[in-house]
Amino acid sequence: MGIFQRFARLPLKSRYIWCLSSQYSTDLTAVDRALIVRSSQLIQHRCVHSRGLGASPGNPGAAPPRLPFSRVTHEDLAFFRTLLPGRTITDPDLLKSSNVDWLKTVEGNSEVLLRPKTTEEVSQILRYCNERNLAVCPQGGNTGLVGGSVPVFDEIILSTSLMNQVITFDNISGILTCQAGCVLENLSNYLEEKDFIMPLDLGAKGSCHIGGNVSTNAGGLRLLRYGSLRGTVLGLEVVLADGRILNCLATLRKDNTGYDLKQLFIGSEGTLGVITAVSILCPRKPKAVNVAFLGCSSFQQLLETFQCCRGMLGEILSAFEFLDASCMSLLEKHLKLTNPITESPFYIVIETAGSNAAHDEEKLHKFLEEVMTSSLVTDGTVATEATKIKALWSLRERVTEALTHEGYTYKYDISLPVEKIYDLVQDMRGHLGDRAKNVVGYGHVGDGNLHLNITSPSKDPALLAAIEPYVYEWTSKWKGSISAEHGLGLKKRNYIYYSKPSEAVALMGSIKAMLDPKGILNPYKTLPDNIH
Repeated sequence: MGIFQRFARLPLKSRYIWCLSSQYSTDLTAVDRALIVRSSQLIQHRCVHSRGLGASPGNPGAAPPRLPFSRVTHEDLAFFRTLLPGRTITDPDLLKSSNVDWLKTVEGNSEVLLRPKTTEEVSQILRYCNERNLAVCPQGGNTGLVGGSVPVFDEIILSTSLMNQVITFDNISGILTCQAGCVLENLSNYLEEKDFIMPLDLGAKGSCHIGGNVSTNAGGLRLLRYGSLRGTVLGLEVVLADGRILNCLATLRKDNTGYDLKQLFIGSEGTLGVITAVSILCPRKPKAVNVAFLGCSSFQQLLETFQCCRGMLGEILSAFEFLDASCMSLLEKHLKLTNPITESPFYIVIETAGSNAAHDEEKLHKFLEEVMTSSLVTDGTVATEATKIKALWSLRERVTEALTHEGYTYKYDISLPVEKIYDLVQDMRGHLGDRAKNVVGYGHVGDGNLHLNITSPSKDPALLAAIEPYVYEWTSKWKGSISAEHGLGLKKRNYIYYSKPSEAVALMGSIKAMLDPKGILNPYKTLPDNIH
């Protein structure tokens, strides 16, 4: 078993969690009075590519002009405070974190944050807002990367953070039903005590909400093994724009009666309804988990290792992730993490999960022997203990965090045929030359998902113009998707035609108009400004 090298101790992952105090004043403040009498000229908006001057052909990711929604009045605040005593927030200091996205590239100017605890409260909020023509921005853990979870202008923020209760869990079927505001990691911990796990795992698990995961159809690290949320989510409870409660909270593996309405809301980014509860199929907790961290000298060898891995590990393979040498350099430089193996152009994280430790170890050992003796892999290490497994995973999960220390980052979440994944990174480096500080690639090889990140010392419109639409044209040429798992949000809404035909986008617009005729739910997101 010499292939199992000694594991070097690595720092564990830190997590950033947005939180708000549970105690708020409900008195009408000077801020409230200013809110009531302010004029539209005083509203300032900041977003990633503009200051709310409107999208243009040269800047499709910019915010469009504000739509003619109503503005919050004293009477509106009185209604919300009666409905949500102590949970209607207007203090600018408490609102600040909810107005800014995780990347700090998009900032809105909402002056009201509502924190309901029940579906009925959400229903009353939306019914009122629809009647008053008040725009609403649903928000979960606010970990999104495309500006979909924060206001663009002064939309009311509807937070699900207090809707955090497990409703039921069936330990025979493994079906969990919970409120939308449950934090993913909390659900994982709850299930592990019952010998089950969540079917998805994300780097942001310490703060993201399951409702937000479903609303964005988040992929994550376990998709290769358990599939997407479109398969594991069995039912949803959703509040529509007019306040109607759609109860499709099924707990059945099979239900072929009519249209599968829940699929409309999975991945719709809160534009069609607010998800308030989820039922999801959870797999049994594996009894044996191993993680291998390997080095490859070329991406072609990485792909051949993936082929070998699928053939030899089969049913126990649960994840196959990669990062390039530039990512490793950022981890070492900014987070002081240690590379546990010899320096390589590419690194792989492979996870196996099964029910028999001896069986899994034997299969993994044979696989490692094969890829090492055939020179597909140049070096590697394996972890079997929980703390060491977490440490190895941190080398993949914390790349996003490391990039935040590198300057301004332009992020692209691309889905491509697996063999083309790294071609885009190399072509982008050649295309940009020295205009970019760094061009790095990492992601999910198992499902063809590349996270392309381009950094510069500061926001650079000229660099952005060189990146877009080149990156989308390249992706479209190879029949890829411009958003594999992050959604479209504000930043990518006008690029949808690179991945979807005009007929499909027009039908999306019709569905939106039917379910939300006034357009109050998460406006300026997901759909393009002009549907044609």
